[in-house]
Formats: sequence, structure tokens, C-alpha cells
Amino acid sequence: MDPLRRGRIATSLVFLLFGTALGVWTARIPAVKENLGLSDGRLSLALLAFAAGCITGMAVLGRLTDRFGSSRVLVPAALLEGVLLVPPALAGGLTALCAALFVFGAVHGTLNIAMNANAAEVERAHGRPIMASFHAIYSIGGFLGAIVGSLFAHAGMSVAVTLISAGLLAVVLAGWASRWVLTSEVPADAVTDSDVAGAGRHRPLLIFFGIVVLGTLVGEGAAADWSAVYLREDLGTSEGFAAYGYAAFAIMMTAGRLVGDRIAGRFGPVTLIRASGLIAAAGLGAGLLIEHPIAGVAGFGLLGLGVSCVAPQFFSAAAGVDPRRAGQALSTVVSIGYVGFLLGPIAIGAAATAVGLPAALWIPVALALFVTLSAGSIRNAGRHPAGVSGAGDRPEAAA
Repeated sequence: MDPLRRGRIATSLVFLLFGTALGVWTARIPAVKENLGLSDGRLSLALLAFAAGCITGMAVLGRLTDRFGSSRVLVPAALLEGVLLVPPALAGGLTALCAALFVFGAVHGTLNIAMNANAAEVERAHGRPIMASFHAIYSIGGFLGAIVGSLFAHAGMSVAVTLISAGLLAVVLAGWASRWVLTSEVPADAVTDSDVAGAGRHRPLLIFFGIVVLGTLVGEGAAADWSAVYLREDLGTSEGFAAYGYAAFAIMMTAGRLVGDRIAGRFGPVTLIRASGLIAAAGLGAGLLIEHPIAGVAGFGLLGLGVSCVAPQFFSAAAGVDPRRAGQALSTVVSIGYVGFLLGPIAIGAAATAVGLPAALWIPVALALFVTLSAGSIRNAGRHPAGVSGAGDRPEAAA
């Protein structure tokens, strides 16, 4: 097998373990809450610690990717992802749980940057868009992790057994990836302090990319936290049917990412992003207007399809602004975007208190339209990282 194909498999394995680890942990959160006797408020402090660790890892530690190369950060971070998945299960109280989740979050955030930077390098080596396929594997990993966590819970297995098993699997996948990972294009000493300081001229564009990603992750967070509530309380469905809203979102998001690379290669990332924003806005908007359970499920499904490829395209573009500083660029974009996933559902909840949940869910619709209007900004990153221009990306329009 040629090194490039092995490199793509290695990066895919890391995306898989990244999603699986998070999915397993998420599935066992209720058990952790029950075991420690935590109230909703005290549990939220622990989850906030994880979020703070993620942001720290993405904004600070993720930049090590530029100094040492993505492959040199990717492997140890992936191994630590499996190891540090275990301590939250062993925590004896809220303080210990917060500390364990902060450290796990920091590694999780660091791995997020390193694996996306490595994916961008693999994409450039392939000479065609493949970033969305990596994110599809992440989505599949999250789904598998949630299923595994649920099966362990139904079997009466403890949280510790669950997370130790998942951690061992993550370590095995990381070890496999370490043998095949594509060696980073950036030598260990290639990026100096003056180089990093010189990246400031790209910062306004990268901040804007982050804001666009934030808009899509607000939609993702809204589907995760509010789709079932909307279907159950506002449309009067059963609790079982209400779960179909997020299921449709997740399935369609994965499907969109599986075909997104081919669409980007044929028509260009600008066309893909414009169409994605329109699908998300029109789909969810129509579902809210029709006010029928089936329409609601379909609306969240189309929202998932619409937002599926937006973040991967902007991550790829950010990494291509200056490949020598891909880690720093991704740190900026991913960190800003992640704020949308964290605070978006809270903002929708606050709006729902004032105007009702159906009206508040128009926020993701508006943000999807913003994504459509912002699609042209990706041209300002210069030539697409994979060296592909499509029907929506005329070279003469690039900055």
C-alpha cells in the first residue's frame, strides 16, 4: 500500500477514535451524574470544565502543531485521548471530576487541531478535496461511541469498565495510526517565533471564517439540545418520536459529509457552501412553518444535510491560507466555532424563554442564510488547499 493511502487511513483512524471517545463519554454522563449525586447545576460545572479544557487545548496547545508538525502532535495526543478518557470515571467528587474533565478536554482540543491540520496535509498531497470524508468518519465514530456506551449501560457495566474499554480501543487505534501517519510537511524547526508573529495579517480573515463556522455549530447544538424538546412539547409528539429529530439530523449530516468531497471537487467549495446554507435555512424554515411532526423531523434532517460540509470546507481553507501556520489558523477558526456549539443552545434557550421555542429556532435559520452570503469569503484564502477550482470558484475571483 502506498504511503499516501496509508496516511489517509491513519488520519481516518484518529478521526474515528476522536468521535468514538466523545460519544462513549456522552452516553455515560447520566451514570456519572447519578454515581456522584450531582444536581443539574453541579453537573453543568463539570461539563463547563471540559469545555474550558477544549478551548484551552485548541487555542493554546494546538499551536504546537506549527512548531513540531502535525504528525508529531497527532500521535501523542491520540494516545493521551484514550488514556485520559478513564480518570473521569474514577473521580470521587465534583472537584476531581472537573479536574479530570479539564485535562481530558485540553487533550481533546489539542487533538482536534492536530488531526485537522494533518487532514489538510493529506488533502493537499491527494490534490483533491477529501476533508469532508474525515469529518464523516468522526460523525460515524460519535454514533458508534454512543451505541457502545448505551450497550454497556444496558448490560449493567460500570462507567469505569465502559471508559477503560473505550480507552483501550482508542490506544489501539492510535498505535495503528502512529505506524502509518503521513509525516508532516513542516520540519520540527520550520516555524520560528517571527514566523508566528507574521501570521497576524491573516487574522481578520480567519476570525471571519471562525464566525461562519460558529453559525453552523449553533445549528448543530440547537439540533442536539432542542430538537426533541420542540417535537415533544411544541408539536405534541411522543417521547420516542421526539428522538427522531436529532437522529435525522445526525444521519443526514453523515450522509452529506460522505458525498461532500465529490461535490466540492466538481462544483467548487463556494458553490457547495452556498447550496448548503440554502438547504439548511429552507429545510428547517419550512419545517417550522408547517408545524407538523413529520415536517419537523424532515426540517432537522435538512438542517443536518445543510451544515454537514460547511465546517470542513472552512477548516480546509484556513489550513491553506499559510500551510506553515496551519495549526495557528485552525486554532483561531475552530476555537471561535466551538463557542457557537457551547453557547448557541444557551442563547436559543434564552430566546425561547422570551418568545417561545418555535420562534427561537429561527436563529439557526438566519445563521444558515448568513453562511450562504459568506460563501464567497473562502476565495480570499487563495487557491483551494487541494488545488481544485470548481464551477463556483473562478481563479480570477481569488484574492
